[in-house]
Amino acid sequence: MDQLVEVGTSIEDYAFKITTDEELKLSDLRGKNVVLSFHPLAFTSVCATQMKDLEANYDKFEELNTEVLGISVDAMPSKKAWGEQLGVERVLLAEDFWPHGGFAKKLGIFRENDGFSERANIILDEEGKVIFAKVYEIGTLPDVDELLEVIENQ
Repeated sequence: MDQLVEVGTSIEDYAFKITTDEELKLSDLRGKNVVLSFHPLAFTSVCATQMKDLEANYDKFEELNTEVLGISVDAMPSKKAWGEQLGVERVLLAEDFWPHGGFAKKLGIFRENDGFSERANIILDEEGKVIFAKVYEIGTLPDVDELLEVIENQ
């Protein structure tokens, strides 16, 4: 893994394909906090629980003026099918498929030897600056309450 992006860093604009078949740019979300929730691969148990936890807490994120993106290297057809299977309707599932892991590489969380990102959460403030960045063990489920607390206390 390269160096994890540091708190205080401004993240340059990046465009994602999301499950609504649209393109979403980070700049489209300026004025909102953004949770970039990276998961290694769709159709795996911890990743599924990670996305379902975010979905279950979506109203709390919304109250805090926060958009949530679930990001992995999976191609959009796969992410879309997975999201439908999980019942994830409000969390935006985004692909970091091509260039393969390009966004994860920019943030220092791409695992070259594995071909996917670390399990990580990065929170951007309303200006697009990193206010939180944490990598978790691959098999560890991130704590949603930790994310909500960081946003509440910024």
